[in-house]
Amino acid sequence: MLIDRVEASVFGTNCYVLAPQAGAECVVVDPGVDVADRLAEVLRRHRLKPVAVLLTHGHVDHTYSVTPVCGAYGVAATIHHDDAHRLRDPLAGLGEPLRAALEATTGTVRWKDPEEVVTVGDAQRLALAGLDLTVSHAPGHTEGSVLFSLEPSAARGQDVPLLLSGDVLFAGSIGRTDLPGGDPLAMRRSLATRVLPLADATVVLPGHGPATTIGRERAANPHLRGL
Repeated sequence: MLIDRVEASVFGTNCYVLAPQAGAECVVVDPGVDVADRLAEVLRRHRLKPVAVLLTHGHVDHTYSVTPVCGAYGVAATIHHDDAHRLRDPLAGLGEPLRAALEATTGTVRWKDPEEVVTVGDAQRLALAGLDLTVSHAPGHTEGSVLFSLEPSAARGQDVPLLLSGDVLFAGSIGRTDLPGGDPLAMRRSLATRVLPLADATVVLPGHGPATTIGRERAANPHLRGL
């Protein structure tokens, strides 16, 4: 199993590349601000061919580079249907401080939609690049936030479950609920019904910050207590 990460230049968003092995097809997850060139280098180094771009949700810090990345490799952007509207105007409702932070680094943002968008729903299975991913709808950070999970596979040397948690769960924290699409009650339900039932050994690859495990978060994350 090959997993690599590129950290975006603004907001510290994690962009992941997942593949069964080097020299294979891969999926790209959450291409954030100005990651396209560094992502291309990762793909060249591992001799990978993207077959899809997966989006954990539609906020611009996770989608900023989706159109150039999809265009460069001729692949679709995949997003939950409740967040698909954000790909038409990801800056809407961003708020002046966040917009200013973004434009201070990138200049004025001129947005163009991806040419092809695939929408997914809860419990949908995605067979991509030799990986069998399951979509779990986990609203709270946005209406269409999802988790992408990958069960262990001896064939690709993956002995523990993996979870791409987007901005639902971080090491020691959770995603904000005061941004566009946020809902504190929905977030609590998602944490209680989508996150806590997962096995302790599950490795969590979050949208920001370092990797963690469900067991570590169950024991120490203050936002999971009492759920």
